[in-house]
Amino acid sequence: MLKSILLVGLGSCAGGILRYLLSLAVHPVRTGFPLATFLTNIAGCLIIGILLGVFSRNSSESSSLCLLLTTGFCGGFTTFSTFSNDALTLLQNGNTGTFAMYVAGSLLFGILATFGGYAVARLF
Repeated sequence: MLKSILLVGLGSCAGGILRYLLSLAVHPVRTGFPLATFLTNIAGCLIIGILLGVFSRNSSESSSLCLLLTTGFCGGFTTFSTFSNDALTLLQNGNTGTFAMYVAGSLLFGILATFGGYAVARLF
């Protein structure tokens, strides 16, 4: 159990650091649209789709590696709480059109990225 907790913590740490660096890189782009969170979450969906596709094909892969990369890294990299806060902020500022695009786009592209990543990983 301790090993699993440490693996999740290590993966989460790496994912959180990468998310922060991505937000710094995208932050200068001021569009009124929460682009950094959107891109991070879509990328995280693609990554977890690929990982789950790989792990489903290779059942011999370590469950520890799966835990490190999916629950740990992807869990630390993606951020539902920031997504929710960004959506609330858009509504509070009267940006209902951007709010609708952000929420619908995040859901649609997130699911498509996960399915796409999974499908591509299953091809190889």
